[in-house]
Formats: sequence, C-alpha cells, structure tokens
Amino acid sequence: MNIFTRNNYIDSSSPFALSKFSSLVFNYLSSNSIENKDIILFCIGTDRSTGDSLGPLVGHKLEPIIKNYRNVYLMGTLENPIHAKNLEENLDKIKNDYNNPFIIAIDSSLGRLERVGHLSIKNSPLRPGAGVNKSLPPVGDISITGIVNIGGMMEAMVLQNTRLSLVMNMADIISKSIYLSLYRLSREEKKQYILEK
Repeated sequence: MNIFTRNNYIDSSSPFALSKFSSLVFNYLSSNSIENKDIILFCIGTDRSTGDSLGPLVGHKLEPIIKNYRNVYLMGTLENPIHAKNLEENLDKIKNDYNNPFIIAIDSSLGRLERVGHLSIKNSPLRPGAGVNKSLPPVGDISITGIVNIGGMMEAMVLQNTRLSLVMNMADIISKSIYLSLYRLSREEKKQYILEK
C-alpha cells in the first residue's frame, strides 16, 4: 500500500487510535531519508485559544523525553509557543542553526463536522493559519494535524469555543505516537549498527 496517496485520518476517540496513529507516524518517518538529519518537531499554535493549543500541548508533553534522543529538537511549547507573529523568525532559526533539518510540523485545523476529532498525517507541508485566513509560509516535510472543530465561518470564535478535553486527548495520542516512533527508529538504528560491526 502506498501510504502517500492521500491523507490518512484516524479517529482520536477510537480505542485503537494510539496503535494506528503511531504506526502511521513510524511508517512516514521510516519511509523518508532522515539519517544524518536534525529532526525538528515544530509545534504550532498558541496557549491563548483552546482550539489552537494542540501544537503547544504536544510540545509540552514531548519536552521531557526529547532530551533522550540524538539529533531530535523541539520547537513550540506552552511556555514558548510558535504562532503567526514568530513563525517566520523560527523557520529562519532552523535554516541557520540546524544540520540538514527534517521538519515534522504539528498544528490544529478546522474541518467538516464528520472529521472533527480526527488526526491526519501527510507527506507534505501544512499551511498554518489557513483556517483563520492568515497568509503564512508552508511548514514541514511531514505534517500532522488534529481537526479540532468545524470550519467555514467565524473561525476565531470557533477555535475559542473548542472543548479542551478533545484537544488534550488528541495531544496525548500525537505525542505518544511520536515518542513510540522515535523509540522504534532508535532501536532499529542500534540493531543495524550491531549487524554492521
């Protein structure tokens, strides 16, 4: 199966959401050439709006464990969020400070009613701010989004009135999926190193 032919959606309320989404994240990472690259987890959003806090919440949850991985870096947390006003400045920082960066962009989005609560991953950049009609540069080699509410009208108000429990559950699944995928990749790297010795 070609995993890059379309967006892959997983319902975050499913009992198998973590298993399915972590497998997708692992497949996307292992199908890209990430050896000898700095992996940047680029979590976009703000802590000032419930619906737009998905990225910073993922960053907050990953912050304590990312230190265990070589060449994996985190940008965007509740303490230091990446939002419309500083996004381009942070992208410039990546270009200047990191070796051959591979960016995994994480953000919330608005969508159709039947997709609310779904997680999506694709092998292309995301367009931050598109849901609220902001013009920002595309971000990411891989992009992960969580559809937090319905799009189409009064987007800023819709984001403000999004349920925190939904966003927290999605942030849990995304952060655990990334952690499990990095763990599996590091184990495979160690196995390969032993076989080559």
